[in-house]
Amino acid sequence: MTESSDSRIAKIEAALQPRREALLTHPVYEQLTDVDALRLFMERHVFAVWDFMSLLKSLQRETTCVDIPWTPKADGASCRLINEIVLGEECDEDGKGGYWSHFELYLDAMREVGANVEPIETFIHMVADGIDVVSAGLHAALPPSVDQFLAQTFQLIDSRNPAVIAAGFTFGREDLLPSVFQKLVERINEQSHGKADRFLYYLHRHIEIDGDEHGPLSRRLLANLCGDDDAKWQAAQHAAEMALEARIELWNGMVSGH
Repeated sequence: MTESSDSRIAKIEAALQPRREALLTHPVYEQLTDVDALRLFMERHVFAVWDFMSLLKSLQRETTCVDIPWTPKADGASCRLINEIVLGEECDEDGKGGYWSHFELYLDAMREVGANVEPIETFIHMVADGIDVVSAGLHAALPPSVDQFLAQTFQLIDSRNPAVIAAGFTFGREDLLPSVFQKLVERINEQSHGKADRFLYYLHRHIEIDGDEHGPLSRRLLANLCGDDDAKWQAAQHAAEMALEARIELWNGMVSGH
């Protein structure tokens, strides 16, 4: 009898639970004692926000046609699911009557609290000019924990394996971030005294959209891509475990300053 996708996803979630718990009880949140600490956090975390978008677009590349001339993809369901997610992440409501990507919302929030956006903007300009991510990171003098986080994400992207990318995206981002961001909201509400309203808007949008919409959509997408293939499900679990380990190391680096 073939095991259902719901059962397979539940097994992955059970295997990930210790890592999830480590992230949700991590001391990084206790360090957010004032706006200065929030600035430092955001100056590093923004790179994870950027590579989230890269992971998302790589998944769109693998499951839809983004080439010219266009050709149809066989899996219309996966195409629909990823495009729904992209719509909300790449051009969400900005809270001011317009539309922005979540990365641009984050930059706006950084500027509001006076965080230094020069490193991430320099990095983005270099990548836009065709410089590879590793070289751009070296030029921007990124902390080792940020470099390692980006490297893990782009290892997933470079695999060109839709199931692996979807697993990292689902369990390392869409399924995880609402809980992580709720921890941040609780801490920032205590410490920011109204000085981080744009960041709170960003966090609340992620909690609402990922928790209610994109989390379930990404699980359905993963199930479509893995099907009944045991090897794909095993690779998906490994990718999910590595994604959470990378997030733990990123948080560790913020605490240690590395």
